[in-house]
Amino acid sequence: MAALHAKSDTDAAIDLNQEVIELLAAFPGIETLTGLVAIDPANLSRSGRIDYLAALERQSAWLQAVLQRAIVAVAGETPSIAENMWDGIDGAEREDIAAALRLSGNTAQMRIDVARTLVNHLPNTCSALAMGEISSAHATVIAKETAAAIRDGISEFAIYQIEEKALAFAEFHTPGQVANKVRTTIAQLAPLEFEKVVDRARETRRVSCYNEADGMATVVAILPAQDAQTVMKSIEAYILTMNERDEVDRAGSRCWTSGMSSSGMSSSGTNVSVALSSGTGSALSSAATSTWSLLTADNKRADALTAILSSALAENVDEVRPHRRPVTVNVTIDLPTLLGLAENPGQLSGYGAIPASVARELASDATWKRFITDPQTGNLLDYGREKYEPPQALVDFLLARDRTCRFPGCRQPASRTDIDHAESWESGGETTPENLGLLCRRHHRLKTHGKWSLISNADGSCNWTSPVGKNYFVPARPINETA
Repeated sequence: MAALHAKSDTDAAIDLNQEVIELLAAFPGIETLTGLVAIDPANLSRSGRIDYLAALERQSAWLQAVLQRAIVAVAGETPSIAENMWDGIDGAEREDIAAALRLSGNTAQMRIDVARTLVNHLPNTCSALAMGEISSAHATVIAKETAAAIRDGISEFAIYQIEEKALAFAEFHTPGQVANKVRTTIAQLAPLEFEKVVDRARETRRVSCYNEADGMATVVAILPAQDAQTVMKSIEAYILTMNERDEVDRAGSRCWTSGMSSSGMSSSGTNVSVALSSGTGSALSSAATSTWSLLTADNKRADALTAILSSALAENVDEVRPHRRPVTVNVTIDLPTLLGLAENPGQLSGYGAIPASVARELASDATWKRFITDPQTGNLLDYGREKYEPPQALVDFLLARDRTCRFPGCRQPASRTDIDHAESWESGGETTPENLGLLCRRHHRLKTHGKWSLISNADGSCNWTSPVGKNYFVPARPINETA
């Protein structure tokens, strides 16, 4: 009986794996997705689990095709025209999608642009996506790479050829490889449009910073190819200089050590101590503390970029004063941790939590400002004053409290924001912490001229209402949490 039972389980597993294979080959849709959801992948063979994953990816592609149409339904098939000088193209539509999906404005605009390109100009790509023949990532790169040429008036036949080559290529290649294929195809089929695309792309050059885990961040520079080479050559030149300096230091250390050994063989070692304390062993000390020669090539490039830009910042720090203050790196740390009595993480403005040791290191060379927080929530309550002070004290308080623009999902840092009256000064709004907050220029204009309304609360939280009546709450930002 035991053998028969085991055979029965094996047959069931084979049947389940076969069902997954059939679902993988089936047309994507609700029925296929329902069948997949009903299966526990843990009950499949290793091969069956891979088929199950591939089948789910096809369903995801189908759902993404539906999502593209939904985005176009909200944003419209063509970009909206600004009603006044304060609005941009797709101003209201972008913010509706960004707030509803909890996206940044830039990400929402990217989603809109991709959806319009797919729905309006790339029907074969849409069909392939809906059938699960390509992934959402493949469809996105095809749309992004062709969008500029389409705007420049590339012929429909050329678009068809580009799609045909891209879709065939996508069957066995990654999205990045497909992107390169599309660029090459456009350059071959439409050289004039390709020339225009490159000229226009130059206007999109930018530098962005993205927070990562473990106290790290990614800085991305989108540059013309020749400018990128200039940056890299500068970094390599700095590294060569440091390599030469390190070699000189180590050579000096070897000479000093050799001399010490030959002259001090018969001594008791006292001379060594005296020499080090008197400073004659500085070369050895430098070599012992220097880690440059131990760094990897990637580490050296990263340190070189930081050093080059730190030097440039030091030269201009007194000339650039956003909100009437010098450019600063703001760190928040509680008093016990600062004194070494606790190990609570600090907060690096614009990033988030950093280890106590790093916060103390940054604090060792800093100008301090006292703020009072709610012991339960960590929200800023006051800026440490018992009487009315000049506006700069209030500005400093707002910069520390809000840290970024207060629009839902916006991450523009305090240094690039305006100080806004939630209730305008003209209508009786007061210049108080309760009525003031930070808004980037775009969302400041959206509130003033774009029919979005804002109610500011005493703790720094606020409520937004869109022109179509959707409500969005932005909570207060405790001082010990990232914005």
